[in-house]
Amino acid sequence: MGTLEQTVETEVHHGPARGITRWLYTTNHKDIGSMYLWFSLLMFLLGGCMALTIRAELFQPGLQLMEPNFFNQMTTMHGLIMVFGAVMPAFVGLANWMVPMMIGAPDMALPRMNNWSFWILPFAFCMMVATLFMEGGAPNFGWTFYAPLSTTYAPPSVTFFIFAVHMMGISSIMGAINIIATILNLRAPGMTMMKLPLFVWTWLITAFLLIAVMPVLAGVVTMMLMDIHFGTSFFNAAGGGDPVLFQHVFWFFGHPEVYIMILPAFGIVSQIIPTFARKKLFGYASMVYATASIAFLAFIVWAHHMFTVGMPLAGELFFMYATMLIAVPTGVKVFNWVATMFRGSMTFETPMLFALAFVVLFTIGGFSGLMLAIAPADFQYHDTYFVVAHFHYVLVPGAIFSIVAAVYYWLPKWTGNMYNETMGRWHFWLSFIGVNVTFFPMHFVGLAGMPRRIPDYALQFADFNAVASVGAFMFGLSQLLLVYNVVQCIRVKRPATAEVWEGAEGLEWTVPSPAPYHTFAQPPLVK
Repeated sequence: MGTLEQTVETEVHHGPARGITRWLYTTNHKDIGSMYLWFSLLMFLLGGCMALTIRAELFQPGLQLMEPNFFNQMTTMHGLIMVFGAVMPAFVGLANWMVPMMIGAPDMALPRMNNWSFWILPFAFCMMVATLFMEGGAPNFGWTFYAPLSTTYAPPSVTFFIFAVHMMGISSIMGAINIIATILNLRAPGMTMMKLPLFVWTWLITAFLLIAVMPVLAGVVTMMLMDIHFGTSFFNAAGGGDPVLFQHVFWFFGHPEVYIMILPAFGIVSQIIPTFARKKLFGYASMVYATASIAFLAFIVWAHHMFTVGMPLAGELFFMYATMLIAVPTGVKVFNWVATMFRGSMTFETPMLFALAFVVLFTIGGFSGLMLAIAPADFQYHDTYFVVAHFHYVLVPGAIFSIVAAVYYWLPKWTGNMYNETMGRWHFWLSFIGVNVTFFPMHFVGLAGMPRRIPDYALQFADFNAVASVGAFMFGLSQLLLVYNVVQCIRVKRPATAEVWEGAEGLEWTVPSPAPYHTFAQPPLVK
């Protein structure tokens, strides 16, 4: 027993390895979380550069800078990189860093698998970005890769894109299994399920969504592969297939995917608002049930993306009402956040500013989503810039703002240093104004009939497009403030306390800042 105790002692007190091997072989949840976050920042900047090439082309009518084919490659790669490379890995990185600390676990349940699930990603994205340099160019059929555009008329590089999607899917499934195993098995004594922090709850539910839908995505790209190389006709009408089948299978993955990208954001905001309102979260249990309801409903609304394909009327009505039903649990969440702030002694540090912007702007995105849910109205909105405005209002102030809020909120805990608050506020206000100047005018050009994914447009849309392009460059360049602030926070010593934020609750605020390399060798007791 003595030697066993000594082994445990040395295991607990040794720090990270030195040099590159630390990052290649690490099984430490904090290291892996950091790698996910840096990777997602890199992808965010790359996807952002692609967005800026799109907006630069659309600044004026006429073809300015690029051929239509290259423009289509940019829209496709921008969407794929932002969804699979920026938003999802960022949330997985936050889960890796925070979930073990929030539940009092020493690490993730499956640390070696954790390492593997990260290291698949750089290879997958290198392969996907490399398609830009292949003969015929990168995928050019939009991020939803509808067949037969992506099977019959696709560039040869689509095969590499399919392989990359498989690798991303494997990574996501492994990450999700790990998170579920960790939350269900490694909670500290006394931490019952209904005592879990909301960020942990939202990730537990998101992980089940990932396990359910990533195989569907793998299935649909495998069917594409068969159609391209092996003579099948899943989506080819000439061989007895059906292009609409592709949309059904894709959106059965694609709609829950949208909630995979927003449920962890709900969790983050539910951690931040109570801290800066200095009040307990209003309606904890109802928040948990609302999250579970949203996840369940996510599976029965997929065809609202397909109102214009000629579904039977009964189908349109079903998907219309099911979609509207999602507004109920989402409304519960918004009500609870507002009720938490009501009569709280609120302060407005950078994480709270981003969380407030999330609540306001995400609600606007939700309202335009309700407009799109109405089947007869959707005939008019479908495939216009109104849809682009809607989902960017959900994903930029929704997913991206919540990730940024989380970074500012937990950065002092990660690094042991306070970030520059003034620069954080500059970053917030420039981002907030930039997002609205970019995406709000798109509602109007969409309602006026401007189709999405076009490199050129009629003269009547010119003014709003110029405004949107200026807003996009403002938003894009202001993200450099975030990068500078994070790097400065790591390098400049401004020591943070263990609690960091006055009134913050949770196990992560009981460990010193920076969080030690190994936390909770002895599990804490939750009262």
